[in-house]
Amino acid sequence: MSWVYLTLAGLFEIGWPVGLKMAQEPGTRCLGVAIAVLFMAISGALLWMVQRQLPMGTAYAVWTGIGATGTFLVGVHCYGDPATLMRYVGVLLIVSGVLTLKLAH
Repeated sequence: MSWVYLTLAGLFEIGWPVGLKMAQEPGTRCLGVAIAVLFMAISGALLWMVQRQLPMGTAYAVWTGIGATGTFLVGVHCYGDPATLMRYVGVLLIVSGVLTLKLAH
């Protein structure tokens, strides 16, 4: 169950940078900050629960890997962030590292 919670924590980790991006626009500033704080709290609480069962380093690396990869994909697909081959290779390296940590556990 820890891996399910860790996956959820990583997915909620994507929400707070998106909320902060929303907060850049005057019309959605308060909503964006509220979303960022909510997702940060949920993600942090889930990570805290996971660390009872999984090693801290593994949990943190997987959590940030899911968050970084997801945030990259949201940025590319929803906000027009650059989508170069090298950026995708970098994300692939992050995902490879996360999978290696999972398999090594």
